[in-house]
Amino acid sequence: MHVDTEILSRIQFAFTITFHILFPSFSIGLATFLAIMEGAWLKTKNPMYLRICKFWMKVFALTFGMGVVSGVVMEFQLGTNWAGFTHPAGPVLGTLFTYEVMTAFFIEAGFLGVMIFGWERVGPKLHYLSTLLVVIGVTLSAFWILSANSWMQTPEGATLKNGVFVVNSWRDVILNYSVIPRFIHMMLAAYITTSFVIVSVSAYYLVHKRHIDFAKKCFGFAIITLMILMPVQMFVGDTVGLEVHQYQPLKTAAMEGVWETQKGAPLLLFAYPDKKLQKNLFAIGIPHLASVVNTHQWNGELTGLKTVSAKDQPVVAIVFYAFRVMVGIGVLMLLFAFTGLYLLIRKSLFDQRWFLKIAQWSAPAGFIALISGWFTAETGRQPWVVYNFVRTLDAASPVPISHVIISLLLIVIVYGIIFGVFYFMYLNKILTTGPHEELESEKMPFAYMRPDDKAKEGR
Repeated sequence: MHVDTEILSRIQFAFTITFHILFPSFSIGLATFLAIMEGAWLKTKNPMYLRICKFWMKVFALTFGMGVVSGVVMEFQLGTNWAGFTHPAGPVLGTLFTYEVMTAFFIEAGFLGVMIFGWERVGPKLHYLSTLLVVIGVTLSAFWILSANSWMQTPEGATLKNGVFVVNSWRDVILNYSVIPRFIHMMLAAYITTSFVIVSVSAYYLVHKRHIDFAKKCFGFAIITLMILMPVQMFVGDTVGLEVHQYQPLKTAAMEGVWETQKGAPLLLFAYPDKKLQKNLFAIGIPHLASVVNTHQWNGELTGLKTVSAKDQPVVAIVFYAFRVMVGIGVLMLLFAFTGLYLLIRKSLFDQRWFLKIAQWSAPAGFIALISGWFTAETGRQPWVVYNFVRTLDAASPVPISHVIISLLLIVIVYGIIFGVFYFMYLNKILTTGPHEELESEKMPFAYMRPDDKAKEGR
């Protein structure tokens, strides 16, 4: 009964965090994109950049609100479903979450309204400052959350005494072994995910011959951004992989399907990892390549899953396949970016309908890769909620299984209505309407005008 409750609680938390991570990631990327576009508008006074800001600001406001709402549910779940986790880890994670609220959330809350509604009410410098502060806020928020999550992956700076973690060094807690590469990896993922949404929307307009100049500007910027960020993300992802192999060798073993400790492990292109039989079925691999990727050595040694008992192994199949989905989509996104750059150099980027039609449907790519990466990271940590210290089974609250089932069903229904229906309904309305063609392309916001221009307007 307790095991069933734990599994259902894990499913419930996985469901809510999968929904939640989509919105903050998109918000981080959009906020940064808006800061760049607003800066370009202030620098050049090109009204096209203002139109871009006004249009994508609507999407940002809607997405940011959904992120806040979806995040609240997880906070309640920690108390209702994971009391065995909040008690020992509370002195560490409670403080980190407080830091997030006191820094990041306060900045976001203080300047978000000015950023969204301040076009006609404040001057250009204050509005742009507000936009930059919101970018700083969402970036800080991501850092604190990644710091907390990374501490759970590589717990440093605290000692478990009498069932409760006692902090020895806040520096080691905050800047634990895995936080910096994982934070950079996450931020790049957010930027890339957002770039693909911008590519998709812009391609839709180009295919349907709507808002042509607007779409070309956004499309070209996003393609160049992807061409820069995708190779960087590959490099950072490799750094994260090296860190995982060093500090969580069993996660690497699950990612690569390595059951026996071995040197020169093959990279499995396909396999069915059978945890019951403790071996791979139908395996197709490339010799030595898994060792090269994870250790940068031809005969590098990878620890096997069989070095621990089955109960101490992660759910290998989920980690194995999620990792391949993430990497596979990443390779496709890299090829897409290279193709876009080639067409841009040939000055035919906006003329190739086959490429535009592919781009039109590319919006989900970044989100799928993002979720697959999180599944790899979180499922690969199991069966530990705090790696090698607190087991997930012991962290689950001893609540009746019926309570978890009812709450899970209610969450699925409510999330389906709020996020699955209303969010996309309003998002579709924004995208269908498109950017305004008149006032924003011809006039500055009233607060941005010089005194003599205001007098001419009679205001």
